Order: sequence, then structure tokens, then C-alpha cells
Amino acid sequence: MSASSSSSSSMARKSSKIPDQYGYDLILGLVAAFYVFAVPFTKVEESFNLQAMHDILYHWHHLDKYDHLEFPGVVPRTFIGAWVVSILASPAVLVVNILHLPKIYSLFVVRLVLGCIVLATLRFFRLEIRHKFGHQVEAFFVIFTVLQFHLLFYITRPLPNILALGVVNMAYGYWLRGSYYSSLQCLVVATLIFRCDVLLLAGPIGLQLLLTRSVSLWKAIKCCAVTALLSIGLTVIIDSVMWRRILWPEFEVFWFNSVLNRSSEWGVMPFHWYFTSALPRSLLAAYPLVVLALILDRRVLTYLLPILSFVLLYSKLPHKELRFIINALPVFNMAAAISASRIYNNRRKSFWRLLSIGLLGLFLIRVYDNVFHGIVQQLPQWLCFEKAPSNGPLE
Repeated sequence: MSASSSSSSSMARKSSKIPDQYGYDLILGLVAAFYVFAVPFTKVEESFNLQAMHDILYHWHHLDKYDHLEFPGVVPRTFIGAWVVSILASPAVLVVNILHLPKIYSLFVVRLVLGCIVLATLRFFRLEIRHKFGHQVEAFFVIFTVLQFHLLFYITRPLPNILALGVVNMAYGYWLRGSYYSSLQCLVVATLIFRCDVLLLAGPIGLQLLLTRSVSLWKAIKCCAVTALLSIGLTVIIDSVMWRRILWPEFEVFWFNSVLNRSSEWGVMPFHWYFTSALPRSLLAAYPLVVLALILDRRVLTYLLPILSFVLLYSKLPHKELRFIINALPVFNMAAAISASRIYNNRRKSFWRLLSIGLLGLFLIRVYDNVFHGIVQQLPQWLCFEKAPSNGPLE
């Protein structure tokens, strides 16, 4: 009798720990999943990875049937991210095929799997925020992430930027933990395999680590060189097979965008656009709190300076899109969470009470904007796809 009661009590304790351990992940995951089902269709920038996942899942080794051989796009992209997502999604897609469900369910599956991968890496970063700054800062970090439309909307979109974001989140987590060489290795992987422009982020972080003597130059060179050789070897082997020619995709992307500067053919924005348009729209309530964090907590400066340098360096490129600097959003949210936590802790003092009221107002404005401007503006596009005439069933 006592054994059964003790086992039941232990099971109750374990079940009670689940919300504590994974509650934030569940909230973030539900919001991201809502965006998947509310706006399931994708844009042209996502077409390569999405089509690659489709071909891997439905054609497997029959490369002759792969779409990219006939429609290669402007620049080649790596298949590594598509392979990882497809392998993890394959059991669920198999069930979709057995039940003869429409292929859009496979689209839901691969996007949800991609979202889970990125959220898992964001969890790693969030736990390191908790260890360094406390539970309250972690809670505000989650609140800001949930109330912002763009980050959770984008993490399920099959973009090279999002595949790189998953690795960059790991780099941020190691950075906070103090595992600086592991952080640099993650940045090297993200740069050489998924997005060459992560170099603009790796440079400032690496320089900051060198100037603060957190790493030694020689050991960092050896560590990053080995990681670079392995990363280049992996992408060249896999992508040369998939593209049927010797290929390092991100080198060709770098040459096209940076050396030839051909990306400007898709439109140009002024130098200040990220600071005056993209970041205010994506961060909103968090944006002024990022600046305030520099005053309230000196530790923030260590992490914000490289991120601000990253955005400044990217601002020199004429063609600008929010997804290009999406790697900066988690750190900006961390800084804003530190400010919000300080305001909350001092809310009973007269001056801080005004700040806390302003903070609450910013939250309410963000909720309104998220619901009525984030989602509702996307619905007409969805309805257009739903009502568009079809030439036949999606095969």
C-alpha cells in the first residue's frame, strides 16, 4: 500500500514538473503553430527549401525528378537543412500518405518540424538567460517573444536565414554560458553552410571576445579552422551530389551578393532603414527598453555592442529585409527583458511607477498590433490562395 502511494506521489511530482520545465516552450510552440495554420502558404524566398523538402520526402533517391535541376533559382542553396527537416518529418509525412491526406498536411508537418528545431535552440538560449540573469528576466524574454509577431511567425518559414538562426541561437547560449570557443564554432557552421552573411555577426562577437581576452587568438584560429574545414567538406560533398556539379553554395551566394553586389537588383533601402523601420516594427514594446538596458545594466553592453555592430554592418548593403537581421532579435529581446525586470522590481517607487505604467501600455499596444495588424493583414493573402482557381489537384 505504501509502495503504491509513494509511486503515485512520485508520478504526481514528475507531472507537476512538466509545466515548470516546458511551460514556456509550450506557449511559444502554440503561438508558432497558430501562425502555421493561420498563414500556411509560403513566399518565393522559401521556395527552394520547401521544394527540396518535398522532393526528398516524395522522390528520395530519384534525383532526376528534383525540381531544382530544372528551376535552379538565382543562386544555389544547400540541401543540408532540407535533409535534416525531412528526416525528422518523414514519419509524420508517411502517416499523411497512408491516410491519403492532401499534400498541404505535409506542408504543415515540415513547417512545424522546422519550428520545433528552432524553438529547441531558442530554449537553450533561454535557459542560459535564466542562469545568468534570473527567472524573472527569462519570463519577460518569453513575454516579449510571444507578443512580437515576426520572430515566431518566421521560425516555421523554410528560409536559409531561419536555418542559420537555429545554429546562431546555440552560439548565443554558449556565449552566455562562457563556452566561447563553442560559440565561435556554431557561428562558423552557420556562416559556411547556411548563410554567409552570419560572418557580419561572427566578426564583432569574435573581436569582442579577443579584446576582452575571453579567448586566445591562436586557439580560436585552430578551433575555427577545423570547424570550417569540416563544414565546407560536408556542404561540398552533399550539395555537389544534389546539384550534380562541384559546389559550395554559400560561396556562390557570397560572390553574388557581396562581390558582384547583385542583391541590389531586388530593391534598395536607405542606410538607417533597419533602425528606423525594421527594428521598431519587429520589436515595438521592446525597442525603447533595449536602449534603457544600456543604462540599467552594464552587463548588457557586452552582448549588445556586437549585435548593434552586426546591424550597422548589414546597413551598408543596399538591399535590406528584416529576415537578414533576424539573428539580432533574440539578443535585443534579452536586453529588453532585463530592462522590464528592473522596472518591475522597482515599480513601487514613484519614478519607476511611471515607467511600469508605460511598460504595461506598451504591452497592451503590442497585443492589439499583434492581433489586428499582424494576423489580420495576412488573412486576405491566405483567402486569395484559397479562392484562386486551380488547374487540378495538388500532386
